Amino acid sequence: MSVALPKLRVGDPVRHEALSVFPLFCEVNGGVDYRLSDAALADESLLVEEVSEGGSVPDLLVENKGDVRVLFLEGEELVGARQNRILNTSVLVAAHTKIRIPVSCVEQGRWGYKSRYFGSSGSHSPSKLRRALKASVNRSIKEKRGHTSDQREVWKEVACLHASHGVESSTAAMSDVFDSYAVRIEEYRDKLKYVEGASGVAVAIGNRVVAVDLFDKPVTCQKVWDRLLSGAVFDALEAGKTDQYASVADVELLVATAVKLPWEQSEAVGEGEEYRAESERGDHASALAFEETVVHGSVVAAL
Repeated sequence: MSVALPKLRVGDPVRHEALSVFPLFCEVNGGVDYRLSDAALADESLLVEEVSEGGSVPDLLVENKGDVRVLFLEGEELVGARQNRILNTSVLVAAHTKIRIPVSCVEQGRWGYKSRYFGSSGSHSPSKLRRALKASVNRSIKEKRGHTSDQREVWKEVACLHASHGVESSTAAMSDVFDSYAVRIEEYRDKLKYVEGASGVAVAIGNRVVAVDLFDKPVTCQKVWDRLLSGAVFDALEAGKTDQYASVADVELLVATAVKLPWEQSEAVGEGEEYRAESERGDHASALAFEETVVHGSVVAAL
Protein backbone atom coordinates (compact mmCIF):
# COMPACT_ATOMS: atom_id res chain seq x y z
CA MET A 1 0.00 0.00 0.00
CA SER A 2 1.27 3.48 -0.80
CA VAL A 3 0.44 7.08 0.04
CA ALA A 4 -0.92 9.58 -2.46
CA LEU A 5 1.40 12.57 -2.20
CA PRO A 6 0.03 15.71 -3.87
CA LYS A 7 1.74 17.24 -6.89
CA LEU A 8 3.94 20.16 -5.88
CA ARG A 9 5.24 23.30 -7.46
CA VAL A 10 8.51 24.55 -6.00
CA GLY A 11 8.67 28.32 -5.67
CA ASP A 12 11.70 30.59 -5.90
CA PRO A 13 13.88 30.57 -2.78
CA VAL A 14 14.41 33.30 -0.24
CA ARG A 15 17.86 33.31 1.32
CA HIS A 16 19.77 34.59 4.31
CA GLU A 17 23.42 33.65 4.73
CA ALA A 18 23.73 29.87 4.15
CA LEU A 19 20.01 29.17 4.61
CA SER A 20 17.61 28.96 1.65
CA VAL A 21 13.91 28.26 2.02
CA PHE A 22 11.74 27.21 -0.92
CA PRO A 23 7.95 27.60 -0.64
CA LEU A 24 5.98 24.59 -1.87
CA PHE A 25 2.58 25.00 -3.51
CA CYS A 26 -0.07 22.38 -4.22
CA GLU A 27 -3.80 22.08 -4.79
CA VAL A 28 -5.76 22.30 -1.55
CA ASN A 29 -8.95 20.29 -1.10
CA GLY A 30 -10.19 21.80 2.13
CA GLY A 31 -7.78 20.03 4.44
CA VAL A 32 -8.47 18.26 7.73
CA ASP A 33 -10.11 19.87 10.76
CA TYR A 34 -7.62 20.15 13.65
CA ARG A 35 -5.80 22.58 15.91
CA LEU A 36 -2.05 22.78 16.34
CA SER A 37 -0.64 21.60 19.64
CA ASP A 38 0.88 24.93 20.69
CA ALA A 39 -2.47 26.73 20.46
CA ALA A 40 -4.29 23.95 22.32
CA LEU A 41 -1.62 23.87 25.03
CA ALA A 42 -1.85 27.63 25.43
CA ASP A 43 -5.59 27.60 26.23
CA GLU A 44 -5.29 24.36 28.23
CA SER A 45 -7.77 22.44 26.11
CA LEU A 46 -4.82 20.07 25.65
CA LEU A 47 -2.84 18.70 28.60
CA VAL A 48 0.48 16.89 28.29
CA GLU A 49 2.09 15.32 31.34
CA GLU A 50 4.28 12.43 32.47
CA VAL A 51 2.55 9.04 32.20
CA SER A 52 2.86 8.59 35.98
CA GLU A 53 4.40 10.29 38.99
CA GLY A 54 7.61 8.40 38.33
CA GLY A 55 7.54 9.19 34.62
CA SER A 56 8.75 7.28 31.56
CA VAL A 57 11.37 8.85 29.30
CA PRO A 58 9.97 7.58 25.94
CA ASP A 59 6.27 8.29 26.59
CA LEU A 60 4.00 11.14 27.60
CA LEU A 61 0.29 11.22 28.40
CA VAL A 62 -1.90 13.54 26.32
CA GLU A 63 -5.48 14.53 27.08
CA ASN A 64 -7.40 16.44 24.43
CA LYS A 65 -10.34 18.04 26.23
CA GLY A 66 -11.34 20.04 23.16
CA ASP A 67 -13.99 19.46 20.51
CA VAL A 68 -11.53 19.07 17.59
CA ARG A 69 -8.50 16.88 17.00
CA VAL A 70 -5.01 18.24 17.72
CA LEU A 71 -1.88 17.87 15.57
CA PHE A 72 1.62 17.38 17.00
CA LEU A 73 4.56 17.57 14.59
CA GLU A 74 7.54 15.24 14.52
CA GLY A 75 10.51 17.08 16.02
CA GLU A 76 8.57 19.76 17.92
CA GLU A 77 9.77 20.41 21.46
CA LEU A 78 7.72 20.21 24.64
CA VAL A 79 9.20 21.76 27.80
CA GLY A 80 8.49 21.22 31.49
CA ALA A 81 7.56 18.32 33.81
CA ARG A 82 10.50 16.00 34.55
CA GLN A 83 12.53 16.78 31.41
CA ASN A 84 12.07 18.37 27.99
CA ARG A 85 11.10 16.10 25.09
CA ILE A 86 10.61 16.11 21.32
CA LEU A 87 7.94 14.24 19.35
CA ASN A 88 9.16 11.08 17.62
CA THR A 89 6.45 11.26 14.97
CA SER A 90 3.54 13.44 13.91
CA VAL A 91 0.34 12.59 15.78
CA LEU A 92 -3.34 13.48 15.40
CA VAL A 93 -5.08 13.28 18.78
CA ALA A 94 -8.85 12.81 18.54
CA ALA A 95 -11.21 15.12 20.41
CA HIS A 96 -12.03 14.16 24.00
CA THR A 97 -9.45 11.38 24.22
CA LYS A 98 -6.37 10.39 26.19
CA ILE A 99 -3.42 8.70 24.49
CA ARG A 100 0.29 8.10 25.02
CA ILE A 101 2.66 9.73 22.56
CA PRO A 102 6.24 8.58 21.75
CA VAL A 103 8.94 11.11 22.59
CA SER A 104 12.69 11.49 23.07
CA CYS A 105 14.52 13.34 25.81
CA VAL A 106 16.44 16.50 24.85
CA GLU A 107 17.49 17.42 28.40
CA GLN A 108 19.74 14.63 29.60
CA GLY A 109 20.78 16.27 32.89
CA ARG A 110 17.36 16.75 34.51
CA TRP A 111 14.91 14.23 35.93
CA GLY A 112 12.85 16.29 38.36
CA TYR A 113 9.62 18.20 38.15
CA LYS A 114 9.74 21.78 36.90
CA SER A 115 5.97 21.79 36.36
CA ARG A 116 3.18 19.23 36.20
CA TYR A 117 2.25 19.95 32.60
CA PHE A 118 4.30 20.53 29.48
CA GLY A 119 4.17 23.60 27.30
CA SER A 120 5.39 24.34 23.78
CA SER A 121 8.85 25.86 23.41
CA GLY A 122 8.02 27.17 19.95
CA SER A 123 11.19 25.46 18.69
CA HIS A 124 11.84 22.63 16.26
CA SER A 125 14.68 20.15 15.98
CA PRO A 126 17.60 20.99 13.64
CA SER A 127 17.97 18.81 10.55
CA LYS A 128 20.74 16.57 11.93
CA LEU A 129 18.60 15.70 14.94
CA ARG A 130 15.55 15.21 12.72
CA ARG A 131 17.54 12.82 10.52
CA ALA A 132 18.74 10.77 13.50
CA LEU A 133 15.22 10.71 14.93
CA LYS A 134 13.44 9.69 11.74
CA ALA A 135 16.04 7.06 10.82
CA SER A 136 15.89 5.38 14.23
CA VAL A 137 12.07 5.46 14.38
CA ASN A 138 11.89 3.98 10.87
CA ARG A 139 14.20 1.21 12.06
CA SER A 140 12.12 0.58 15.19
CA ILE A 141 8.92 0.28 13.18
CA LYS A 142 10.56 -2.25 10.84
CA GLU A 143 11.60 -4.24 13.91
CA LYS A 144 8.07 -3.95 15.35
CA ARG A 145 9.21 -1.91 18.36
CA GLY A 146 6.76 0.91 17.82
CA HIS A 147 7.82 4.55 17.43
CA THR A 148 10.83 4.36 19.75
CA SER A 149 13.98 6.32 18.94
CA ASP A 150 17.65 5.67 19.58
CA GLN A 151 17.84 7.83 22.71
CA ARG A 152 21.64 7.73 22.84
CA GLU A 153 21.81 9.03 19.28
CA VAL A 154 19.39 11.85 20.18
CA TRP A 155 21.52 12.84 23.17
CA LYS A 156 24.62 12.71 20.96
CA GLU A 157 23.07 15.15 18.48
CA VAL A 158 21.97 17.50 21.28
CA ALA A 159 25.51 17.41 22.74
CA CYS A 160 26.94 18.22 19.30
CA LEU A 161 24.51 21.14 19.05
CA HIS A 162 25.81 22.55 22.36
CA ALA A 163 29.44 22.05 21.35
CA SER A 164 29.07 23.46 17.84
CA HIS A 165 27.49 26.66 19.10
CA GLY A 166 29.47 27.12 22.29
CA VAL A 167 26.59 26.83 24.74
CA GLU A 168 26.94 25.37 28.23
CA SER A 169 23.86 24.01 29.96
CA SER A 170 23.64 22.59 33.48
CA THR A 171 21.00 20.11 32.32
CA ALA A 172 22.19 19.62 28.72
CA ALA A 173 18.90 21.12 27.53
CA MET A 174 18.43 21.75 23.82
CA SER A 175 16.22 24.69 24.76
CA ASP A 176 19.23 26.46 26.31
CA VAL A 177 20.89 26.61 22.89
CA PHE A 178 17.76 28.12 21.35
CA ASP A 179 17.50 30.64 24.20
CA SER A 180 21.15 31.64 23.76
CA TYR A 181 20.60 32.33 20.06
CA ALA A 182 17.17 33.97 20.32
CA VAL A 183 18.36 37.18 18.62
CA ARG A 184 19.90 35.32 15.68
CA ILE A 185 16.82 33.13 15.29
CA GLU A 186 14.63 36.22 15.14
CA GLU A 187 16.97 37.74 12.54
CA TYR A 188 16.53 34.73 10.25
CA ARG A 189 12.78 34.71 10.77
CA ASP A 190 12.62 38.37 9.83
CA LYS A 191 14.58 37.75 6.61
CA LEU A 192 12.79 34.53 5.64
CA LYS A 193 9.11 35.22 6.11
CA TYR A 194 6.27 32.91 5.12
CA VAL A 195 5.38 33.06 1.42
CA GLU A 196 1.65 33.55 0.85
CA GLY A 197 -0.17 30.45 -0.34
CA ALA A 198 2.60 27.97 0.48
CA SER A 199 1.50 24.61 1.87
CA GLY A 200 5.04 23.43 2.51
CA VAL A 201 8.69 24.39 2.73
CA ALA A 202 12.01 22.92 1.62
CA VAL A 203 15.14 23.93 3.50
CA ALA A 204 18.63 24.00 2.03
CA ILE A 205 21.99 24.70 3.64
CA GLY A 206 24.43 25.93 1.05
CA ASN A 207 23.99 23.71 -2.00
CA ARG A 208 22.32 20.83 -0.10
CA VAL A 209 18.59 20.38 0.38
CA VAL A 210 18.28 18.96 3.91
CA ALA A 211 14.55 18.77 4.65
CA VAL A 212 11.09 19.06 3.12
CA ASP A 213 7.82 19.53 5.02
CA LEU A 214 4.37 19.51 3.43
CA PHE A 215 1.00 20.19 5.05
CA ASP A 216 -2.62 19.75 4.04
CA LYS A 217 -3.34 23.49 3.90
CA PRO A 218 -1.50 26.82 3.73
CA VAL A 219 -2.79 28.04 7.11
CA THR A 220 -0.93 25.22 8.88
CA CYS A 221 2.27 25.95 6.99
CA GLN A 222 1.98 29.62 7.87
CA LYS A 223 1.54 28.87 11.57
CA VAL A 224 4.51 26.48 11.82
CA TRP A 225 6.84 28.29 9.38
CA ASP A 226 8.75 30.20 12.07
CA ARG A 227 8.94 27.11 14.28
CA LEU A 228 10.48 25.02 11.50
CA LEU A 229 12.97 27.79 10.71
CA SER A 230 14.19 27.88 14.32
CA GLY A 231 15.93 24.53 13.94
CA ALA A 232 17.25 25.28 10.45
CA VAL A 233 19.01 28.39 11.77
CA PHE A 234 21.53 26.23 13.63
CA ASP A 235 22.31 24.22 10.50
CA ALA A 236 23.02 27.50 8.71
CA LEU A 237 25.15 28.95 11.50
CA GLU A 238 27.23 25.78 11.65
CA ALA A 239 27.76 25.87 7.87
CA GLY A 240 29.10 29.44 7.91
CA LYS A 241 29.55 31.60 4.83
CA THR A 242 28.98 30.10 1.40
CA ASP A 243 28.71 31.15 -2.23
CA GLN A 244 27.02 27.92 -3.31
CA TYR A 245 23.26 27.54 -3.12
CA ALA A 246 20.69 24.86 -3.88
CA SER A 247 18.33 25.41 -6.81
CA VAL A 248 14.66 24.74 -7.50
CA ALA A 249 15.81 21.72 -9.53
CA ASP A 250 17.59 20.31 -6.47
CA VAL A 251 14.38 20.48 -4.45
CA GLU A 252 12.39 18.95 -7.30
CA LEU A 253 14.87 16.05 -7.44
CA LEU A 254 14.48 15.25 -3.73
CA VAL A 255 10.69 15.50 -3.96
CA ALA A 256 10.64 13.25 -7.05
CA THR A 257 12.85 10.74 -5.25
CA ALA A 258 10.47 10.71 -2.27
CA VAL A 259 7.40 10.20 -4.45
CA LYS A 260 8.96 7.14 -6.11
CA LEU A 261 10.05 5.46 -2.88
CA PRO A 262 8.45 2.15 -1.78
CA TRP A 263 6.18 3.57 0.91
CA GLU A 264 4.90 1.17 3.56
CA GLN A 265 1.95 1.72 5.86
CA SER A 266 2.49 1.49 9.61
CA GLU A 267 0.14 1.94 12.53
CA ALA A 268 -0.38 5.59 13.45
CA VAL A 269 -0.07 6.64 17.09
CA GLY A 270 -3.38 8.51 17.05
CA GLU A 271 -5.91 9.04 14.28
CA GLY A 272 -5.19 8.48 10.60
CA GLU A 273 -2.71 6.34 8.70
CA GLU A 274 1.06 6.58 8.78
CA TYR A 275 3.42 5.77 5.91
CA ARG A 276 7.21 5.53 5.89
CA ALA A 277 9.95 5.08 3.32
CA GLU A 278 13.68 5.36 2.84
CA SER A 279 15.98 5.50 -0.15
CA GLU A 280 19.08 3.41 -0.78
CA ARG A 281 21.27 6.46 -0.20
CA GLY A 282 19.67 7.20 3.18
CA ASP A 283 16.86 9.71 2.63
CA HIS A 284 14.13 9.08 5.22
CA ALA A 285 10.49 10.04 4.73
CA SER A 286 7.19 9.79 6.57
CA ALA A 287 3.61 10.92 6.06
CA LEU A 288 0.58 11.15 8.32
CA ALA A 289 -2.68 10.97 6.39
CA PHE A 290 -6.31 11.29 7.44
CA GLU A 291 -9.14 10.22 5.14
CA GLU A 292 -6.70 10.11 2.17
CA THR A 293 -5.36 13.62 2.84
CA VAL A 294 -1.70 14.01 3.79
CA VAL A 295 -1.78 16.14 6.93
CA HIS A 296 2.01 16.25 7.35
CA GLY A 297 4.60 14.72 5.07
CA SER A 298 8.33 15.17 5.56
CA VAL A 299 11.65 14.09 4.11
CA VAL A 300 15.10 14.45 5.64
CA ALA A 301 17.89 14.02 3.14
CA ALA A 302 20.89 11.73 3.50
CA LEU A 303 24.13 13.23 4.76
